[in-house]
Amino acid sequence: MLNLVLPYEISVAEVAQLRAAGTPFTLLDVREPWEIATASISGSLNVPMGEIPARANQELDPDAHIVVVCHHGARSLSVTAWLRREGFEQAQSMAGGIDQWTREIDGAVPLY
Repeated sequence: MLNLVLPYEISVAEVAQLRAAGTPFTLLDVREPWEIATASISGSLNVPMGEIPARANQELDPDAHIVVVCHHGARSLSVTAWLRREGFEQAQSMAGGIDQWTREIDGAVPLY
């Protein structure tokens, strides 16, 4: 696979296309447990933002495509920047977060 530099953000539509195509990637949800209990995207790996530094190297593949999701996209962008600095070159933030996912892709996921 070519090691192209991916943009820092990926749209919810692009993430939906990856899922529909069966393209392998890790959907990393960095919201807090209460938020995940309120609304989540199936198949996501849940690691709260504050636990990323302690858990990233144990639980994430630095060569994998990682799509980071939060509520609106601010925390995920911050985590994406941190992951990129740590060598996770294929990390991307899902623009608009789970809120945008609900509005554009899956209305069954609750808004909060």
